[in-house]
Amino acid sequence: MTKVFINGEFLDEKDAKVSYEDRGYVFGDGIYEYIRVYEGKLFTVKEHFERFLRSADEIGLDLGYTVDELIDLVRQLLHQNNVKNGGIYIQATRGVAPRNHSFPIPSVKPVIMAFTKSYDRPYEDLDKGVFGVTTEDIRWLRCDIKSLNLLGNVLAKEYAVKYNATEAIQHRGETVTEGASSNVYAIKDGVIYTHPINNYILNGITRRVIKWVTDDYNIPFIEETFTVDFLKNADEVIISSTSAEVMPIIKLDGENINKGKVGPITRQLQEGFKKYIESHSI
Repeated sequence: MTKVFINGEFLDEKDAKVSYEDRGYVFGDGIYEYIRVYEGKLFTVKEHFERFLRSADEIGLDLGYTVDELIDLVRQLLHQNNVKNGGIYIQATRGVAPRNHSFPIPSVKPVIMAFTKSYDRPYEDLDKGVFGVTTEDIRWLRCDIKSLNLLGNVLAKEYAVKYNATEAIQHRGETVTEGASSNVYAIKDGVIYTHPINNYILNGITRRVIKWVTDDYNIPFIEETFTVDFLKNADEVIISSTSAEVMPIIKLDGENINKGKVGPITRQLQEGFKKYIESHSI
């Protein structure tokens, strides 16, 4: 029986319920993280929970947990579900209170929920690459917060599915921001370009690992904005996320990138990423 964590308890899946007045349900008033598990170990879990607590702070939510306590929590969840390879989803909402837009007075206890699932690395897609489409970025202006408010992302992802693509690469005007559930990179003349860290994108954990890899391999990593046209004329295009890892985009809006083949810089990044899986999993 699958175990789910809710408010300090590990419950059977059938017993895992939350209130209809939970502010995460009625307002999307909460945050989340997703952590990858490789061979029973948590990958870059410290970085994930540091970001989790930052997101909580940005929306004025006191979770009452430290990074180490959160790591212990998900490690218990992992053990109870005997997951070897997969992921852990954890979210926190502002809690249960009568529906009113402003914060509850007096404050209520946050609701913390976590579950885990098993799956393997996306080996075939990593090897062969996937398709992408571009679409206007219609999300709010605090994308640096890993918020439960994901309707803009959902609509973008559904647009990608409509055109048989894996990811929707978003842009504000002509400036590329990020994917519906990923960071985006254009590789040109041996240089990697990606949007700078600000409120328009999420500071991805896998993005940070890629930056570590570029330092190891002496690959120039430039954090500056670029246009949709620049992206479409890049030598290589990749997206990155906790689930997708370092994923090549070989076709964008129906046009081939690098003649529809995975490029050499992408292969280096994938090789380096694999090394970090081994060294940064605990």
